[in-house]
Amino acid sequence: MIAHLQRATTTAELIPALYDLDDPRGRRRPRLIGADYRGDKQLPLFGDLQEVLGGGVLDAPALRIGSRAPEQPVWMCSVRSDPHHPDLSDAQWADVARRLVTAAGLAPAGDPHGCRWAAIRNGDRSVHVVATVVREDGYLHGTYRDPFHVQAECTRIAAELGHLTRTVTTAKDHRMPVITINAEPSGSIVATGTGDDLSATLLRHAGFQQIDDWHGRRHRLPTTTPRPEAASIATHATQMLRAARYNVDLDPKLHVEPLDTPGRQILHLTDTIRGAADFAELAGVLDELLDPDDGILVRLQEALESASEQITDLDPDQYELSDRFGAASDQLVTAQAELAGVLDEVQLARSDTAGTADVLAAEDLRTRAALARSITTPATLRTGPSAAANAAPTQAGTPAAAPVRPAARIR
Repeated sequence: MIAHLQRATTTAELIPALYDLDDPRGRRRPRLIGADYRGDKQLPLFGDLQEVLGGGVLDAPALRIGSRAPEQPVWMCSVRSDPHHPDLSDAQWADVARRLVTAAGLAPAGDPHGCRWAAIRNGDRSVHVVATVVREDGYLHGTYRDPFHVQAECTRIAAELGHLTRTVTTAKDHRMPVITINAEPSGSIVATGTGDDLSATLLRHAGFQQIDDWHGRRHRLPTTTPRPEAASIATHATQMLRAARYNVDLDPKLHVEPLDTPGRQILHLTDTIRGAADFAELAGVLDELLDPDDGILVRLQEALESASEQITDLDPDQYELSDRFGAASDQLVTAQAELAGVLDEVQLARSDTAGTADVLAAEDLRTRAALARSITTPATLRTGPSAAANAAPTQAGTPAAAPVRPAARIR
């Protein structure tokens, strides 16, 4: 379906075009298939439209506000359907007209003060929607975005009717699309290339609003979003899309580095502690945690103590809440006292470990040297239980007498 918009000063100006009076070959007989006159409910909603267009039924709100009315208060939208598909009935075209004025914001559903409109047919495969841009309450309808809203609704209607041509998908169509997130000159943050439902869902989850118009589907952040927050949202959306294996082109002006929060600093310290290879490295990391003057533990204790005092200053009746922070601060003081001198013990553990290693190395060296000596000593010099057992017995059956050592010489 294709929509065409035009404006006129009065509805009577539309009669020659709708009746085709300039064509000498014949005359059309347009008919009224739907209408909503708001305040004038007694007028006919169907039949000949001469009474509606010629009698100024739709022009009445504009005449009522006088000089405040725009120069061309009459709004007409002509819609044509695809000639390759069956034509719609009058009831279907009337429903199309009702959806168009609702999508444009001329006559929202449930709004008794909306604009008057009428749906007219003067041929096949088309309908003309005539309305006034002056509401029943005297306010004017803004028409700036009407072409986009009307064409987007026509696309939705054609899709529902099955009039959109289906394309044959190939292997190339299954590649992940490239999504671009840019900051437009107007200041809007817009994401394009999001034609599939998964990327649309991720962007809506990040905070983008989906827009469907004749440009196609795209996503935009609300214009009221502060620029720092918009950049953070765009960066977060990019991370989610890339995690889903989309190719995302993010405007460098919208890239935001992760904040180096205190929590992240402590998390990094925890990871360093877990990865310590020896006591020397562990002692250096623990010094950042337990330093009595500028360590994390003492700073956390001071923060809790300050919170307790500040609560009391703001409201003395909140003493119970203040006491809870004070109790937590006292527990950290106790923890500091419990861990006093622990860094020295870590240092000693490093020294003991080094000394133990030296002792083990020395004992291993002595063991290897003794084994080498036992291998090179002659068998005749070896003494022990085996050598005594092999000694020859005497005739009396008693062991041989031990050799007599010469007496020591006394000088």
